[in-house]
Amino acid sequence: MKKLMRVASAVMAAAMAMSMTTFAEEGGTFKIGGIGPLTGSTAIYGQAVMNAAQMAVDEINADGGINGYQVEFSAQDDEGDAEKAVNAYNTLKDWGMQMLLGTVTSQPCIAVEGEAVNDNMFLLTPSGSAVECIAAGDNAFRVCFSDPNQGTASARYIGENGLAEKVAVIYDSSDAYSNGIYNNFAAEAENQPFEIVAAEAFTADSKTDFSVQLQKAKDADADLIFLPIYYTEASLILTQASSMGLDVSFFGCDGLDGLLAVDGFDTSLAEGVMLLTPFAADADDEATQTFVANYQDLYGEIPNQFAADAYDGIYAIKAAAEKAGITPDMDASAICDAMKVAMTEITIDGLTGAGITWTADGEPNKEPRAVVIENGGYTAM
Repeated sequence: MKKLMRVASAVMAAAMAMSMTTFAEEGGTFKIGGIGPLTGSTAIYGQAVMNAAQMAVDEINADGGINGYQVEFSAQDDEGDAEKAVNAYNTLKDWGMQMLLGTVTSQPCIAVEGEAVNDNMFLLTPSGSAVECIAAGDNAFRVCFSDPNQGTASARYIGENGLAEKVAVIYDSSDAYSNGIYNNFAAEAENQPFEIVAAEAFTADSKTDFSVQLQKAKDADADLIFLPIYYTEASLILTQASSMGLDVSFFGCDGLDGLLAVDGFDTSLAEGVMLLTPFAADADDEATQTFVANYQDLYGEIPNQFAADAYDGIYAIKAAAEKAGITPDMDASAICDAMKVAMTEITIDGLTGAGITWTADGEPNKEPRAVVIENGGYTAM
């Protein structure tokens, strides 16, 4: 956690310095805001997003900017809290934000989108996967898959690849992300050659002891446990499953990305854990290899899927801005009107998918990938 706090402080300091920088480009600069958890239990996500976003902005500026204009990026910490995310949004508005990359997690994103739609502010969330994150208006888009898509795709992957016959699910009934994935997983499971033999919920007030849920999975003879949850709770489940001698496979979604970085977690317990993600850091294509190498040089660690989502998000903003022909002297509402049309007209080859396009309701079109944790790292399946 001390390491996370140091990294978060460095990210925030860099963001503040960046936000105070005045570029000499005639006619002003584009101002893109970022909101996410730089501290708190999901800080791994927020730090990765802001790191990669700043990296992409720096690359774009070095390459001539957007439509010939430089870009400023300012990151704000919401600690994964909806109220603090709205405060961060207002801080960025006062700064002069014209477009928003954020927020990172679903509940804060839902709250911020409620504000952004009233302002007609263009919003592109890299990783807010709940349906409601972009449902309030036509100003919002996302880079990641939505929760329904993740749930459906996970059930299909497990079924089509014969990974299990009996599946237990442990999910957070108090969380929109987890609920959304579970509901669609359960619906699609009816079309697949496996049976859900236990579906056990926990809440935000009871997420440290999972012995009851694990025992029910064991009693039902589950051979795979599906975890549509975040990495902190997953680390506890894996630890407690090991202490119970529970021998099953585990499968999750993008919320498990970050599992290997949990402070104090025995990462050997994650060996064989599978998850759906649009990004694998060990992919052998040139774009991924270059991104991973540059990210490691800058930040000293391997980027996760959230970093890749944010990197693609900034380049999607660039592509749409150039398609729309916007300039920094336009106000945020005018920019939004132009951007929301242009987003449906662009195609980008990103780290998280080739030929990514967007629908008018803000959803991306791309294919998921599956990875498995082997030897302390992610390996494409």
